[in-house]
Amino acid sequence: MNRIIEAKAGGPPSEGKPEVAWLAVDEESAGQRLDNFLIRHLKGVPKTHVYRIIRSGEVRVNKGRASADTRVAAGDTVRLPPVRQARRAPDAVDLPAPAREFPVLFEDDHLIAIDKPAGVAVHGGSGVSFGVIEQLRCARPQARLLELVHRLDRDTSGVLLVAKKRSALKALQDQFRDRETGKTYLALVLGEWPARLKVIDTPLRKYLLPDGERRVRLAAAGDPEGMRAITLAKVRQRLPQGTLLEVTIKTGRTHQIRVHLAAQGHPIAGDDKYGDFERNKAWQKQGLRRMFLHAWRLQFTHPASGERVELLAPLPPDLLCCLPA
Repeated sequence: MNRIIEAKAGGPPSEGKPEVAWLAVDEESAGQRLDNFLIRHLKGVPKTHVYRIIRSGEVRVNKGRASADTRVAAGDTVRLPPVRQARRAPDAVDLPAPAREFPVLFEDDHLIAIDKPAGVAVHGGSGVSFGVIEQLRCARPQARLLELVHRLDRDTSGVLLVAKKRSALKALQDQFRDRETGKTYLALVLGEWPARLKVIDTPLRKYLLPDGERRVRLAAAGDPEGMRAITLAKVRQRLPQGTLLEVTIKTGRTHQIRVHLAAQGHPIAGDDKYGDFERNKAWQKQGLRRMFLHAWRLQFTHPASGERVELLAPLPPDLLCCLPA
């Protein structure tokens, strides 16, 4: 369990006037994303507020700023700003996420690989009450542990890993961090992608719109907030109005593929954030109702056996409509 190691008011933020508090990360919580760590601790605090205090820099990990996707480690100290937690009514009842199983690509005692459908967030937060992981936990109440190994955007379908053991979670997350996994997506982009353009190595930085929505753009040279991002593109199929690409990412930046491809003048078909909105309408007439981005292949080393594993998720029907029969 997490514990408050110091609080000026002498107790959790929910007792009396909220004050600054510090939390220690124990072994059981190690490897969790910072947002999930806080959401589990701050019962009664809206998830939107949790994300707001993270974005503002009020939450600190070991005295440094951290993002929502930062992984906490055992022994870390997390600073919380004054946060008022709603008092629970005596008859209040937590409404669980609806139980849901997802198509399984692979499963053993250590992990599950599912084929995530588009339109489903991987976890709750930022205006989403629940996601894949909450639904899966409700569908499998007997499971001792189910934790996301990595993320996919809500509008992206395809291979998603879930760990069933803490040891598997750490081993797989280490592989993702050290770039030892192979992640290849299928993306339909507008226009004719130049065959010579195979490597995009351009830094990215996050920013917020006035309404607080998160976006990403190319970073200027020397930008201290720019994060290196490397994307490899290979032409798979040329179509009359676009190009189907195999896109392999060497770094896992937020919206990396979408921004990198759009910056080359070839946005992903159906992308409502970085795409060509007028041309998206034409794709909609052909039956494309969402962004054409699919996590098609994932390669990793099995955390227990040490064998190299390759998983493939076939293109779903809602994307096949745009390709020749």
